[in-house]
Amino acid sequence: MDNCTPLLRSELVTPRHLRRLALVYIRQSSPQQVLTNQESLRLQYALQHRARDLGWPAEQIEVIDTDLGQTAATATQRVGFQDLVAKVTRGEVGLILSIEVTRLARNCTDWYPLLDLCGFTGCLIADRDGIYDPASTNGRLLLGLKGQISELELQTLKDRLTAGLLQKAQRGELALQLPAGLVRDQRGAVQKDPNREVQERLLLVFSTFLEVRSASKVAAVLTAQGLAVPRRDRFGEADWRQATCSAVVSILRNPAYAGMFVYGRHEAVRRDPTRRRPLQRLRPREAWGICIPDKYPAYIAWSDYEKIQAMLDENRSEYTRDRTRGVPREGSALLQGLVYCGESGHKLQVTYRPRPRYCCVELQHRYGTAVCQNIPADPVDAQVVAAFFAVLAPAQLDLYDHVLSEHHATLARRQQAHAQQVERLRYEASLVERQFRRIDPDNRLVAAELEQRWEQALRALKAAEERARLQQLQQDQEPVPLDPALRAALVDLGQRLPTIWESSLLSRAQKKALLRCLIDKVVIHRPLPDHVHTRIVWRGGETTSCDIPIPVDSLDHLSCAGELVERTLALHAAGLSDGDIAERLTEHGYRSPRSHRVLESTVRRIRLQQRLFLERPHSHPGRPEGYLSVVEVAEQLGVTQQWLYHHIYAGHIDLLRDPSTKLYLFPDQSDTLVQLQHLKLGKCIIVHLFKEHHHA
Repeated sequence: MDNCTPLLRSELVTPRHLRRLALVYIRQSSPQQVLTNQESLRLQYALQHRARDLGWPAEQIEVIDTDLGQTAATATQRVGFQDLVAKVTRGEVGLILSIEVTRLARNCTDWYPLLDLCGFTGCLIADRDGIYDPASTNGRLLLGLKGQISELELQTLKDRLTAGLLQKAQRGELALQLPAGLVRDQRGAVQKDPNREVQERLLLVFSTFLEVRSASKVAAVLTAQGLAVPRRDRFGEADWRQATCSAVVSILRNPAYAGMFVYGRHEAVRRDPTRRRPLQRLRPREAWGICIPDKYPAYIAWSDYEKIQAMLDENRSEYTRDRTRGVPREGSALLQGLVYCGESGHKLQVTYRPRPRYCCVELQHRYGTAVCQNIPADPVDAQVVAAFFAVLAPAQLDLYDHVLSEHHATLARRQQAHAQQVERLRYEASLVERQFRRIDPDNRLVAAELEQRWEQALRALKAAEERARLQQLQQDQEPVPLDPALRAALVDLGQRLPTIWESSLLSRAQKKALLRCLIDKVVIHRPLPDHVHTRIVWRGGETTSCDIPIPVDSLDHLSCAGELVERTLALHAAGLSDGDIAERLTEHGYRSPRSHRVLESTVRRIRLQQRLFLERPHSHPGRPEGYLSVVEVAEQLGVTQQWLYHHIYAGHIDLLRDPSTKLYLFPDQSDTLVQLQHLKLGKCIIVHLFKEHHHA
């Protein structure tokens, strides 16, 4: 019996099959194919005649066409295919007809389970080439090969299309979706949006961020000013929307505004069953695929774009804002209420046992985990205070005029944005008014709608004009440059404050209050055991970052321990002393575990661990002839050295210290040991031996 029979009648079709349903499965891969590939659609619907020719009555032929416009790459979204599998599982189907195997499945994961079900329930599968029995060896072999070829064909088509996209992207000619503010002309060249309001609003977003250094603050400023931001709608047109934090971040993160063509910014993370396409995730900048600079007209320079990205990355470790600083207290930790954890973002608590330390215990209190960070307070406080004095230096006062001029420029841009918005709303109100006046008054339904739109446009115009007026008043009330007398007073304060700080004139609470006048927060992170990365955020958004060395318990906890040991051994091999080695290593930036410099004891410990000993000269001449040392006498008497020293110090042995050797020497005579033996046995109380020193 043949497994593949191109004739109308087939020996594979039995009365048992004819008593079941004949399912005609129809599918097109996309909605565009449904509209354009009409001939393929007609061929698929014509399979009903094929089923009738094979012997199925019309009432037992069922057409499944609910998957029109669905891809066969997966069965998740195909309701019709799932219905087909369910009917086969229940044993209701005798024949499945499809124009070709690719209509049923494009991957073997869905194809082979269907073959197993059809073989188990005795269901036949037919395409335009013939009829197959999945329960037979030849039928399963042919159907399996067709399924694999279908999967390979889809992957081949995908690879071919992807290669074409990459080739075009490498030349920068791939037409990617452009953000608001960039448009393509009729030739396909990318230009800035001719709408000047769109251009100025985007520039305002970038300049405001460089001033306030926070995307949420930019959104708050624009929202308070009543200024929207341009965004792309689903038709690709510029649409004015409220300035949310996500919209601002999307603008700031887009490299197209810096003129960079980028292909491969996103990657597929997983496929959501409810979505047609997989979810996308933004890749880090070092993992971007193809980058071509200066391909688009730029709104900002690439250096400014990199600066903005660095600031956004730093802002991700912002601390929670639902806690107050608390009042300054008399504790020795000067950053009480200001310091936050760079790991978890929570406020650090202060502990004073045994010394002041900053501890992140929030996660431990909430979830019972280990303490996140435990950092000594004194090195961090010293560095922050030094930065505080540097900010108060007289040279820093010159920055006030520069910052003030930039602030005036930002206000001017905001005023221009308000003027452009008023102009746009005035045009829209005029347009609606003309439409209203051209309508027939008797057409009440249309006239009422246009009248309502006119009123809404007028209200929006009035609100925009009021905001522009308030912005102009705010700009007129901006602060003036520093008065010379005030500048002189600040210079004098900056020069005298370090001296006042070290004196007893200021209490600890007053010092903390002074720090809070300029410091908004301090974020600390301990990436290495012997270093703390500190980021000081000043009032107004400026930041200062530095790495602070802190003491550790042992040499192994130093990040440069291996290099320190190697350099120490090399210098010792060169013949340098421990002190000279310590000074040389300190000059090269090394340090001991508990000191900011290399100590001589650290060098000695490293040398002794490597079993490198010093050959020291004798500090005294050898024992003169005719005398015995304490060690020799103790061995001959069978006593300990401590026993002899005890009796010498107690006066029971009358013996003087030799002035040249500084040692206690016993005369090497027979009666010396006899007298000492009597003292040992208690036969005498005192032994006189000092007269025997001939050279004393």
